[in-house]
Parts: sequence; C-alpha cells; structure tokens
Amino acid sequence: MTSMLMAGATTSASTPPVENFKYTVDKFADIEILRYRVPDFETLSLKQKELIYFLNQAALEGHDILYDQNNKHNLCIRRTLEAVYINYKGDRKSEEFAQFTTYLKRVWMGTGIHHHYSEDKFVPGFTAAFFKKAVKSIDAKKLPLSKGETVDALITKLTPVLFDPTVYPKRTNQAAGVDLIKTSANNYYGDNITQAEVEAFYDKMKNPNDKEPVSYGLNSKLVKEKGVLVEKTYKVGGLYGKAIARIVGWLEKAATVAENDKQKDVINSLTEFYKTGSLKTYDEYSIKWVKDLASQVDFVNGFTETYGDPLGMKASWESIVNFKNIEATKRTQIISSNAQWFEDHSPIDAKFKKETVKGVSAKVITATILAGDCYPATPIGVNLPNSNWIRHEYGSKSVTIENITEAYDQASLGNGFAEEFMLSDVERKRAKEFASLTNNLHTDLHECLGHGSGKLLPGVDPDALKAYGSTIEEARADLFGLYYMADPKIVELGLLPDKEAFKAEYYSYIMNGLMTQLTRIQPGKDIEEAHMRNRQLIASWAFEKGKAENVIEFVTRDGETFVKVNDYQKLRTLFGQLLAEIQRIKSTGDFEGGKNLVETYGVKVNHALHAEVLERYKKLNLAPYRGFVNPVYTLVKNTKGEITDVKISYNENYIDQHLRYSKEYSSLPTYN
Repeated sequence: MTSMLMAGATTSASTPPVENFKYTVDKFADIEILRYRVPDFETLSLKQKELIYFLNQAALEGHDILYDQNNKHNLCIRRTLEAVYINYKGDRKSEEFAQFTTYLKRVWMGTGIHHHYSEDKFVPGFTAAFFKKAVKSIDAKKLPLSKGETVDALITKLTPVLFDPTVYPKRTNQAAGVDLIKTSANNYYGDNITQAEVEAFYDKMKNPNDKEPVSYGLNSKLVKEKGVLVEKTYKVGGLYGKAIARIVGWLEKAATVAENDKQKDVINSLTEFYKTGSLKTYDEYSIKWVKDLASQVDFVNGFTETYGDPLGMKASWESIVNFKNIEATKRTQIISSNAQWFEDHSPIDAKFKKETVKGVSAKVITATILAGDCYPATPIGVNLPNSNWIRHEYGSKSVTIENITEAYDQASLGNGFAEEFMLSDVERKRAKEFASLTNNLHTDLHECLGHGSGKLLPGVDPDALKAYGSTIEEARADLFGLYYMADPKIVELGLLPDKEAFKAEYYSYIMNGLMTQLTRIQPGKDIEEAHMRNRQLIASWAFEKGKAENVIEFVTRDGETFVKVNDYQKLRTLFGQLLAEIQRIKSTGDFEGGKNLVETYGVKVNHALHAEVLERYKKLNLAPYRGFVNPVYTLVKNTKGEITDVKISYNENYIDQHLRYSKEYSSLPTYN
C-alpha cells in the first residue's frame, strides 16, 4: 500500500532548519530514537523525486528479511507481540504492559530478540504468565498461527525463546574456542550444522587460481536435506522470494525514471541478480554500480554486509537510498583525487601497496530512507563493494552520510558527556571547535581510502581470517584514517584548518577505545562486536606500545579515571606501525597473527574501569545507543492520476512507523 495525495491537499512544508527541528522521538531501555532531516529534497527535479520514491519503496519491501535472517522465530515473535499490542483489552496502564511495550520497542530496534549491538538476547521485563494471559486474551485470528497450530501451542513454542536465557543467548557468537555456527542464534545456517562442515563445504567450491572469485555463500542459507548440505538461494522464486519479487517490482518502476542510461543499467542488473540469484551477475551489477559516478541519486539494496555471520560470508539484507550533497562532496572529491598519493605514502610494506589505485570515488550523501540492516540503527559511512578483486580492478564507492551525523551531533548538544569524561577544558574546547569536522573527515578517510587501500597477495583467500576478518578490516580502515588525519598533506589540501585540529579526533578515539565505549557492554561481558573490538584493539595496543615513552596514560582525579594523551605525534607513529602490521596480516591471510592481535587487545575488558564508566555514565541519564525513524514520502497526483510531486513529512513516531511497516511491507511467511 502506498500513500497518495491529490493535488491541492495539505502537505508538509520545506524541511525545517536545524534550530527548529525536533530530533528526539522516543527513549526507552538503552535506546534513544532520533529523526533526521532530508535537506534540499524539495530542490530535486520531479523525475529525481519519483526515482527516490520508487527506490524508497523497494527498500521498505525488504522489511521482513532481516528479521528472519537474525533468528528463525523472529517474525513469529514480532507478529505475536504486535498483535497483542494492538488488540490487548486488559489494563494498558499496568507496569507489565509498560514492560511489554518496551520489549516490543527493543525487538523493533534489534530487528529481533537480540540487541542490535551486543547481540545478547533481551531479557523481558514482564513475566511468562503475563505473556500467556495476554496472548490468550486476543482473537486467535489475529495471531501468526501455523497451519493446525493452536494458541496454546504457539505460547509453548515461544515461551522458552523469550524467557529461557540458555535458548539462543547470542545472535552472532565470536568467542574463541567454540563452534561459532552451533552457538550462534542467527538463521544463516540450518539446524544441526557445524562450523567444520560449513568451512569444508565452501572450501571445496573455491579455486585458489580464480582471480575473480564470487562471494561464496553471500546470498543463501545453508541447510541439510537428508543429511546433505544444500544452499537455499535468496531470489525470486527462492528463499525470501515473495519479498524479493516486491522489491524487484519497485526497482523496475525506478528504472523507468532513471537519471541516465548507466543508472538504468545498474538497476536492471540488480533486478537480474534478484531474479537469478547468480553471484556472477551480482559481481557484474557491483562493477556497473561502482562505475556510475554521474548520477546524483544513488542507492544500496541487497545482501551486502557479512558482520552477522560469524564466519563473515553470508550477508544481511540492507538498503540506503540517497542523493549527493554537492557542496559537502567537494571535501571527499579532494580525498579521492589524491588517492594515489595516500597509497604511495602509506607506512605499510611496499609489496602490499596498490601500484595503481583505480576507481576510488567518494561523496557526501543525504539519506532519504534507511532499511534492513541500516534501520533503525545505521552506519554513518559506507564503502562498497566488498569484493577484493573488484576493489582492486574497478575501485570502490565511499559515502559519508552527513544528515545522519548532523542528527547525532544536534541531539548531543549540551548532554554533559564531554564534561564528565574529557580530561580538561583543553580537550573540551578542541572538541567543540573541531570534533564534528574531524569525525566526518575520519569517516571519509576510513571509507574512501582505508577500505580501498592495500592489496591481497596472489593466491590469498579473501576469507582466510575467518571470524577475525571483520575486526581486522575495520581496524585497517580506521588506522589508515587516523594515520593521515595528522599528516601535513591534510592541511595543505584544505581538509582541516590547522595542524592542531586532528588532535580532537585522536583524543576522542583513544578515550572511546579505552573507556567510554564500555558504556555499551553489560557488566562481566567481553567485547564481541567487530567495530568495538577494532577500536579497543587500536587504543589498547597504542597504550601498551607507548608505555615506555608515556604516550598515553590514565590519570586519576577525585577518584575518577581520565585518559591523557601526552604526545600526539608519537601516537601517530604508533598508528602507522600498527597499520603496517594489520595490512601484513590482511595481505598474507595470516590467521594466527590476526587472532593473536584481536584476542590480546580487542576482547577482554578491564572490569574495574568498566564498572566506574557505567556508574559515571548512569548519572548523565543518556542512552548509549541511537536509532532512527524515517521520514514519510507521499505521492501527489493530479485528477488524471499523474504524479505531480513527492512530499516529505517528519511527523510519524516510532511505534506508528513500525506498526505501519509491519502492515504494509510484511510479505514473507512467518517461517521461511
């Protein structure tokens, strides 16, 4: 179902300015929900607005896919909870119903029953008795019952999934020394499959002499049928076929209003991939997509990132639709046009450098919709495609999503965080003056040059680092950005105003990696998420290796711990040394080297410091995580049914948006 207005109906005005925009929408548990502006949407041509509308719809049609990928019971749980929320006739002001509502909000945020970041299973604040009573109190026709299933059977099935902490405790397990497939709750693999079986299955497919290997397993679920491993491919007519068919329908509409023939070919190639499931076709699409630099409107739609698979092969579904921020893109164009200089002057071994950097492009974008693994939580930067050989031969596209970083920055003004955790007014003043600029620049360098830098040696398996691959890759990109932040070339290119500005990012990064990111970890837990492991790895390694010269130290004041950076230039040298080692690990496929770095520096938590950070953070009454609601786009048509405009509204709240999405974009069976 799509929204439409007849010409002359009341629509929203232009995007409100920053000072008049209400960024905060909701707050619950450890989450704050924000909305983001889409400035300059009104200035786009009608054809561009139509294109965005159709691409937005294609994005929203994938709403159910990630729920099912994250756990096989997620759609059943979400639909059951939503049915209760909508139809419950009991006391809606009771504490248990309030806890029930919070739990449902968390399920929406996590796209399932596990936390979107820690990946631990949520603990309901309501009882199993309340759940049983609430489900039984509503019309059975409103519940997602399987054929022949009773309400009691539904409750019996879901109760341990919701309430037993030993059932599906971790969505993606990265712990060392265990079977990562059997101990992960995600749905990329069928029941009774071991890690050894998965690795052997895909190792047989790989040809070490293939210079253009496909991304094996990227768009499929691996299951056992009669004891034999079989891939169930995500495609029209295959797994998730109903949702994918609807995605394709909107993509075909988008192709009719493409900005140019090259973009039309990109869209058509993606639809061909969705219809066939061919990974060769996916590579052809990726090459066409990375070469389309002329279009102002762009998008990501598909099975893309592999963080959710503990082995880093199978991809979650995601989509971002966007258009280029032309003024801000001047910054990233400077970076990309100097990509060869950065590669040549990198502190890594010469044999790991690209002789010729090809096709590196970067831009600043304005997101118009977030979906799948980019919703409600979203990245602030993206670098694609992920295929190493395509990056090497054709380059990559990097984006910084500036209207998302704007929302984060505006919602953080005056929240007391800097006053609580930064060492002194020197660091706070520098952060106030430069942090927004340096943070965006680090994202630019990370996405545009970091991920696109370096090369694998011939014959090295792109998946050689296995469970440690994502952390090593993120550390590589972060270190590339950090190393060059302090280079005089950055000031020479006009990317930073003076040679001191980089210190804002260095201090923030080290403070976060050593201390403040611990606000996202539950007491007693280790770090498992790849980006968090990466940040602690870098900060802890630099702290240890710089001890002899006191490059970084912990300072205690009034019983509270602070980070102090004593020598920023020596810290830069350390970043360069670690970058050289991590590039060596990546280029040579040194699994043991990668494992040693990650396990030594990126996983274990200082529990005393952790407890202190949590207590100090608690005083600020801040949410450590943030998610978003999307704007609502509405077609305006004349009396002949012709589209005359696309209007944008920022009024939808968090609950209404998710209930609407579940009603309008929920095409998959409850179990797939």
